[in-house]
Amino acid sequence: MDSPNSGDAGAPEAGPGDEFAVIERLRVRFEAAARTRSAPGSPPPGDVWIGDDAAVVGPTSPGPVILATDLVVAGVHVDLELCALDDVGYKALMVSLSDLAAMGAAADYALVSIAAPPGTDLELLGAGAAEAADESGCTVVGGDLSGSPVLVVSTAVLGSLRGDPGLAPLVRSGARPGDRLFVTGALGGSAAGFRLLREGGAAEPPRSALARRHRRPVARLAEGALARESGATAAIDISDGLAADIRHLAEASGVGIVLDGVPVVDGATREEAISGGEDYELIIATGEPDRLVAAFESAGMRPPLALGHCTVRPGEYTLEGRPLPLGGWRHLF
Repeated sequence: MDSPNSGDAGAPEAGPGDEFAVIERLRVRFEAAARTRSAPGSPPPGDVWIGDDAAVVGPTSPGPVILATDLVVAGVHVDLELCALDDVGYKALMVSLSDLAAMGAAADYALVSIAAPPGTDLELLGAGAAEAADESGCTVVGGDLSGSPVLVVSTAVLGSLRGDPGLAPLVRSGARPGDRLFVTGALGGSAAGFRLLREGGAAEPPRSALARRHRRPVARLAEGALARESGATAAIDISDGLAADIRHLAEASGVGIVLDGVPVVDGATREEAISGGEDYELIIATGEPDRLVAAFESAGMRPPLALGHCTVRPGEYTLEGRPLPLGGWRHLF
């Protein structure tokens, strides 16, 4: 974790909020998170983590390296009146890890960069990122800090493929006509949680669970890896909404989509499940549906839920026999 040499010569002596003091406290926190996974609390021989100009890490597998990055911007991706800073740190790392999950990759290393207004509790934000790293088996090895009028958290993650080295990563373009489509969980929870939080939702258990789906989404890393090992042909994570992301998969693969139904989280609306976004469940295409379901059951995971199938007609998008609605998130520039 580093920073440009942008201070003036007359800067005050280091205090609790000093950039380098904060970096040191974050280093300790991230290395402690690595220790909780029975990993070394400091870099193994040859590795360099937080504190130098760049991180140095050794390979974790002989296969390809999988990279992903994402941004969380206050006022765009997160409402700071509804989410605490540790939620922001957690979410910022998980959304990048979700892209690894969609490729069937395991999480290895992460860079976490933060631009924040003065007075931002960076240690609380770092605590959330450390929780996400701990839960996912990922080690934060560096990043950057900067002042900014608005909070921005940028995460970059590095993953690898485990298991059979002959299996390629899952990509959006691998689906084929006739493939069955599944999703790793019911949808609409994040959008429903956001709605309830904005309404000042009460703390009854169902509402609390929905709020957590919005504040702390979980990357489906184990599910993605198992799908890859079980003959899946393509996958994508649901960040922009089912209606948008399933079109991304279909367009990349040159297939049409027929959906038989949409599984909706208890407490969410059907519209939130179709277009709400930020569920971070995985859409999986496979020509071996029985093998996929059996693998999930054997591993003790929630069985994937059937969505529909791919067709030979590119541009075909139907839901229960009717046109699939347009929807989902898209940035405009």
